[in-house]
Amino acid sequence: MDVGVALPQMATGLDRARIRAWCEAIDAGPFSSVSAGERITYHNLDGFTLCSAAAALTERVRVFFNLAVLPWHPPAMAAKELASLDVLSGGRLEVAVGVGGRQQDYEALGASFAARFRRLDEGVAELRRLWAGGLAADGSAVGPEPVQRGGPPVFASPMGPKSMARAAQWADGVSGFNLLADPAAWGTANDAITAAWAAAGRTRRPRLISGAFVCLGPDSHERLKEFASSYLRVLAGPAADQLAELMPLHTPEAVRAALDAARQAGVDEFIVVPATSDPAMIHELTAVVNG
Repeated sequence: MDVGVALPQMATGLDRARIRAWCEAIDAGPFSSVSAGERITYHNLDGFTLCSAAAALTERVRVFFNLAVLPWHPPAMAAKELASLDVLSGGRLEVAVGVGGRQQDYEALGASFAARFRRLDEGVAELRRLWAGGLAADGSAVGPEPVQRGGPPVFASPMGPKSMARAAQWADGVSGFNLLADPAAWGTANDAITAAWAAAGRTRRPRLISGAFVCLGPDSHERLKEFASSYLRVLAGPAADQLAELMPLHTPEAVRAALDAARQAGVDEFIVVPATSDPAMIHELTAVVNG
């Protein structure tokens, strides 16, 4: 199983020096990918900007945009930005797309929350059409041409059985998240994904990606709780603090056990989502993965 690392964009204190330190350590370490995603009404740095920085600051690992909320973006603009990332990374880009879970972000952008699942399906089809050289509304191609023929792999981040069935029609795999790093949840999710792909008549096995919040180092339990409570508050309201208390991945032993459980359940790549921007954590994580 591969182990990827998300840049700590949702933690506080991320700056130029720390972005460089994380990217360099991830690229030099036992990791498969570096990733970032989108959220609007929060303190995080922008996902496109961070993936661009990662593409420039790394040479080996895949650059994983995890995830792009496609209904926020005009498809031609998204096609251009993602193709540009593929060029900047030398063909190392992968992208997960979804509808997001926060209506507040749609409102902040002036984007319609209606028909978002249909717009996602249509957006993916349009990305691939444009990446293959299809013409835009003005009769011209949208450049640049991606390094990867036909464009980068596109993963789905479905939120239920209906969206899973839709994703099985077009996705190269699924990028999910296991909030409490529950081993049983990995098995259940992977069985559902495999079944959806079979029902759609897909013969190629989907790539299965998952992840969880992790904090290592001094005061890791408290830092993980504070991070999770802040991040989840918009989704869970008062329950955010209760969920934060249950976050398990704050010791090397717990992280090793979660990686083993995910591997046994059939996960192909585990994405560590750091609860701190302190670069010391990536060195702690390197020791865990190497050990």
